[in-house]
Amino acid sequence: MPWSSNGTFLVELCLGGETGAAIYKPLRGERPLWDYPTGLYRREVAVYVVSDALGWDVVPETVLREDGPYGPGSLQRYVPAHFEDHYFTMLERPELHDALKLICLLDLLVNNGDRKSGHCLRGEDGAIWAIDHGLCLHEEPKLRTVIWDFAGQAVPPDRLETVARLAVAPPPELATLLGPAELDALSGRAAAVLRRPVFPSATSGRAYPWPLV
Repeated sequence: MPWSSNGTFLVELCLGGETGAAIYKPLRGERPLWDYPTGLYRREVAVYVVSDALGWDVVPETVLREDGPYGPGSLQRYVPAHFEDHYFTMLERPELHDALKLICLLDLLVNNGDRKSGHCLRGEDGAIWAIDHGLCLHEEPKLRTVIWDFAGQAVPPDRLETVARLAVAPPPELATLLGPAELDALSGRAAAVLRRPVFPSATSGRAYPWPLV
C-alpha cells in the first residue's frame, strides 16, 4: 500500500480451496516513534478486541500472525469499499451519522491519536468501517481526530451498557497486547464517558491530525 507511512501490504489469504484478502502490517515495517513503543501492530489487534467485545462490529477482523512473510505483524480483513468516500463526504449524509458517532465513541475509548478522514470506509456491503489503529490505547491523552462534529451531543444511550462493562472489566485478551497502565487508562476513559456521556469539543488545533484525509 504505497501511501502508507509504515510498511503496509495487501496480501492474499489461502485456506484449502478458499482465498481472501487482508492488510498485513509487520513489525519490521514500523518507523520508530518517540511517544509510542515499538509494536504498533499489537495496538491494531487490541482495538479490534475492544470493538469486538463491545459488539459494535466497526473494526474489520484483526489478528496477530507470528509467521508472516516479514515476521510478526497484524493481519486485518481487507474491506472492499467505495474509496472515493471518507468521513467528510459521509458526514453530508445524515443517515450515516449514527455509524459515524459509533466510530467517534470508539475513538474516545481507545484514545485514537490519528483518526484521519480516510480511515473511515463505506464498504461495498453498506457498512461503515474504521481502520488504521496503530496509534491508539496510549496511557497518556493522545486524542487527535477529524470527528468533532458531534461535540455537545449526547452519547447514544443504548451504547452505555457495553461501555459500563468495559469500564469494569476490559477483555482479558488485552493483557497480552497492552501494559498494565494502558489497561487502567482504558477503563478510566470508559468510566469518564459514563460520568459525562457527551461528545467532547476540540480544545485546540492540536486535536486534529495531519493530513486531515
